Amino acid sequence: MITLTVETLCSEATIFSAAESHHLEPLLYGVTDGKAVGTYLEKKFRLYLQARYEFIAGNSASGTDFPGLLVDMKVTSIKQPQSSCPFKSARQKIFGLGYALLIFVYDKTDDSTNRTGTLNILHTIFVSSERTADFQMTRGIRSILANEGNKDDLIALMLDRNLAVDDIESSNLADEILHSPPIQGFLTISNALQWRLQYSRVIERADLEDGIIAVYRANP
Repeated sequence: MITLTVETLCSEATIFSAAESHHLEPLLYGVTDGKAVGTYLEKKFRLYLQARYEFIAGNSASGTDFPGLLVDMKVTSIKQPQSSCPFKSARQKIFGLGYALLIFVYDKTDDSTNRTGTLNILHTIFVSSERTADFQMTRGIRSILANEGNKDDLIALMLDRNLAVDDIESSNLADEILHSPPIQGFLTISNALQWRLQYSRVIERADLEDGIIAVYRANP
């Protein structure tokens, strides 16, 4: 069996998104729970791939759906394009999540005549791992560095943005930033016990920025 790669993952996501947008699914009729819809689509896409490719399936321990590729799959409604994400470290907000995202953005409709639901996939977007940091945090850091800012300025920014770090961590992060400045991220990451990832910006910037690729876009 063929080994799955990031390239084939994206190309198959294109085909899958187009097909799913025309699929009438009785199991989805009347379902309003976004988590249930996400579980349905993630499972269906995984089974679709397993019939064609060989890959390591993710689990709760790995934290990503495709650990061999360092890619996690997200499914979200266009009405509020966001999802949760395990919190590992505050540095993820600065240097990225540590893996790429494949995001399916849908608009669900129900047909009361035949009692089916359809997930119209509006956007499927691949976000490379280096672009998964927080937009405002990385923009602030890059602005400080561009204006001859120093370690104290970086620590002050982290405190101002309520980054969940203590004095030692903020000092270490500032040193790391000065040594290896982060590139611009494009997620909005809200502080919580779990990160809350928001995707409006990557939807807007798909194909306009390096590392943010519109794998599939519905015809307007």
